[in-house]
Amino acid sequence: MGRCDQCGNDYDKAFRVDLGDVTYTFDSFECAIQKLAPACPHCGVRIIGHGVEQGDIIYCCAHCAEQEGADALTDRAP
Repeated sequence: MGRCDQCGNDYDKAFRVDLGDVTYTFDSFECAIQKLAPACPHCGVRIIGHGVEQGDIIYCCAHCAEQEGADALTDRAP
């Protein structure tokens, strides 16, 4: 189906992800996460859940946000 946009592997079970006007091809969820998921500015972990936000900054958890001085967090999960 296509070559992975993250690692370059040509894989017959590749899949596509549409994000806005851009279409990506991946051979695994791992590659999709590495390419598309934001990284926590405190610990660097890739955020694959909803995280917590302050303004335009997304943290993986409240602890990391607190360590960075965030004091007006928004949790957008229902």
